[in-house]
Amino acid sequence: MKNIFSEGTAMSSQRSLMRALGWTDDEMKKPIIGIICAQSEIIPGHMYLDRVAEAVKEGVLAAGGKPVVVPSIGVCDGIAMGHAGMRYSLPSREVIADSAEILARAHAFSGIVFVGNCDKIVPGMLMAAVRLDLPCAFVSGGPMLAGRMHGERLSLSSMFEAVGAYNAGRIDERELHEYECSACPTCGSCSGMFTANSLNCLTEALGIALPGNGTIPMVHSRRLMLAKETGKAVMNAVEKDIRPSAVITPAAIKNAVAVDNAIGASSNSVLHLLALASEMGMAPEDFSIDTFNEVSAKVPHICKLAPAGEHYIEDLNEAGGISAVIRQLEGAGLFDGAAMTVSGVTQHERVKNARVLDDAIIRPMDRPYSPTGGLAVLKGNLAAEGAVVKKSAVDPAMLRHSGPARVFDSEEAAMEAISTGKIVKGDVVIIRYEGPKGGPGMREMLSPTSAIVGAGLGADVALITDGRFSGATRGAAIGHVCPEAAAGGPIGVVQDGDIIDIDIEKGRIDLRVSEEELAARLANFTPKEKPVDGYLKRYRAQVTSASRGAVFTKF
Repeated sequence: MKNIFSEGTAMSSQRSLMRALGWTDDEMKKPIIGIICAQSEIIPGHMYLDRVAEAVKEGVLAAGGKPVVVPSIGVCDGIAMGHAGMRYSLPSREVIADSAEILARAHAFSGIVFVGNCDKIVPGMLMAAVRLDLPCAFVSGGPMLAGRMHGERLSLSSMFEAVGAYNAGRIDERELHEYECSACPTCGSCSGMFTANSLNCLTEALGIALPGNGTIPMVHSRRLMLAKETGKAVMNAVEKDIRPSAVITPAAIKNAVAVDNAIGASSNSVLHLLALASEMGMAPEDFSIDTFNEVSAKVPHICKLAPAGEHYIEDLNEAGGISAVIRQLEGAGLFDGAAMTVSGVTQHERVKNARVLDDAIIRPMDRPYSPTGGLAVLKGNLAAEGAVVKKSAVDPAMLRHSGPARVFDSEEAAMEAISTGKIVKGDVVIIRYEGPKGGPGMREMLSPTSAIVGAGLGADVALITDGRFSGATRGAAIGHVCPEAAAGGPIGVVQDGDIIDIDIEKGRIDLRVSEEELAARLANFTPKEKPVDGYLKRYRAQVTSASRGAVFTKF
C-alpha cells in the first residue's frame, strides 16, 4: 500500500518537505506509519515510551514501512491527585482523541501504532482509533514492578493509605518516608489492577493489542520484543486492510466487559468503555451502563489483584496473562472467540495454546473469588442513572450498610474532616459537586478513600460521590453517581444526618426519605457552579453525564 505522497506532480511540494526531513525516494513510496507516542518526563508510566516507540519503528522498518513518531499529551493521575490538577485528567482524554485524529488526518498516515500508558491516555487513543478507522495497533509501556518493604509488597495505593495511617497517628514520619521510598521502585504504570493496567489488559480483550500488552512489565526486555512485533503487526494490518471497525466491534466491547469483570478491573473502565461505545455509535439499547450488571451476573471473578488482593500485575503475567483468562472465559461460553484481532486471526486462534500456570492467581471457573464479576452498578433514588463500585475491593462487612450522611461539597472539605478524626464508624461520607460538570472534570477520590482505610475505617465507613475513584481505591467507595449534583441530581439535596442505605449485592443505593420529601427538596434546589475558565469552562459546557461515558455532546 503506497502513501498518497508517493507519485504525481501534484504532491511535489509535499515531497520537498519530506526531503527536508531527509527522506529518500524509496522511503516516500512506503506506507507512512504514525507512531503516536505519549513519552514524557513527568509520568512514570511514560518514562521509557521513547524506547518502546523505537522498538516499534524497528518492527515497521523490518516489514517495509516508513515509521514517524509524533507526540501525545498525558496526565499522571497519581501526581495530579489531591489538588486542582486532577480536574484536568478526565478532560485530557478528549484532547488526546482529538489531537490523534488531527495528526493522523493532517499527515495522511497509512496506519498507526498507539504507544501509551496510564489512565486517560489509552482510552483517548482508543476513541481516536475507532474514529479514524485506519489500520492500527496498540502497545503500552507496561506496568511497574511491585515495591517491597519489610517483606511486604507495596503499590501506589499502599502509599496513599500510609498517608492516612500517618494522619491517624498509626505510623510516624520516619515510617511514612520509608513507604515513600519503597512503594514505586521502577518506571511503568502503577503495579496493581488500577485504571492504567485495567485498560492495557482490555486492549487485549478488544483484540487491538497483542498478547502480553497488559501484563509484561516495562522493565522487562520482552516489552521491547512485543513493541517490535506490534510494528510488524500494523504493517500486516495495512497490507490486509484490517481496520478497527473489523476489530473493535460490539462483540469485542462485550468481550472487554467480560474480562473487566473477571479480573476485577478499575471502576473507571466503565467510564471508558461507555465512551468507546459512544464513539462507535452503539445505541443505548445495545450497550449502556446496565450492560455491566448483565455481564457481571454471568462472569465469575477469578483474579484478585492489588488493591483488592495480594497479587500484582507481574504475577498475572507469570500466571499466563490475559490470554489465559480469555481462554477460560471462552471455554465457559462467556467470551466470543470468533471476534477478530489486529493480527488477522480470531481470539480463539490467538489464545488456543494459552494456559493457566498458577491457579492461585487465575482461579478455575468453578473456584472463583465470587460467582459474579468484580464491578457493580447500583441504582436507587440517589442514583437513578446509576453509580459504580469496584465490588471486588469492598470489605464483605460493607456490602450492605446503612448510616448517617456526612455531606461535603468538595474533596478538600471531606479530606479535612477525615484527616482530623471527624468521621466515625458507621458514617457515609458524601462528596458532591465533583462530577464531570460539577468539578468540573470528575476528580478521582483516592486521597479520601485511602485516608479512610489508613485510619482503620475501611470496614466501617462508606464514601459516595458524583466524582470517581482511582483504580487504586479499595473499600465501599461508590462513584459516578448520576445525575450529579451540578445537574440537579438528588445527591445535591442530601442533608447531614440523612440515612443512606447501600446494598451492593442487590444493586441498590437509596436516600431514606419519603418520595414527597425528596420531591420537595429537589423543587427548591439550585445547584452550585464553581468558577472556572479556560479549557475547563469549555469542557463543562460540552460534557455529558458519567452514565454516558462523560463524552462530549454530539452536535
